[in-house]
Amino acid sequence: MKQEIKIAVLGGGGRTGKYLVNKLIARGFQIKLLLRKPEEFQIKSSLIEIIKGDAINPEDISNLVQGCQAVISTVGQRPGEPLVASRTVTNVLEAMNKSGINRFISLAGINIDTPFDKKGKETSLATEWMKANFPEIQADRQKAYSILSASELNWTFVRVPFIEFSESSGELAVNLEDCPGNKICAGNIADFLVAQLTDETYFRKSPFIANV
Repeated sequence: MKQEIKIAVLGGGGRTGKYLVNKLIARGFQIKLLLRKPEEFQIKSSLIEIIKGDAINPEDISNLVQGCQAVISTVGQRPGEPLVASRTVTNVLEAMNKSGINRFISLAGINIDTPFDKKGKETSLATEWMKANFPEIQADRQKAYSILSASELNWTFVRVPFIEFSESSGELAVNLEDCPGNKICAGNIADFLVAQLTDETYFRKSPFIANV
């Protein structure tokens, strides 16, 4: 059934993003995709509109969100390229405010810290490993959370552990204080992200999700 609302998607050409796009199509959502290389994107649907551009370019984000009612991002750091997390969030929030859009859903890693966390040993070790081995990327992602948490929009920052690139597998657990498992399927991530379009439970919150 075709949905009345249109979703702006960043990172839809990535490994997790493709699962998200397929889930949105299956549920009849209209989609605007921001892609750096549209010619390489293989998913075809009349529900998809493609915008060529880059998430770190404010004008491209502005073009993307026009006519949309919500934004979902699965953008990840590209090896050897400029830091993307905080710039993307800044650009998205600015464009959303200008366009009157209030719902933003973003994917992140378990290494992001929030004031509400009570991370257990495994989650804490993973966080410290990221800080030690990729300090600039970690700091940029943490900055993205800080920018987002200061926003008055209805955002959800979904934190995930190691991603297995397969369809849904097993039960999904959600926890606001600590990651409930050490892996998650990309299909489960996509299902959860799509569900947030109509669920207010995690407005302005940063849930951990994992397969158990």
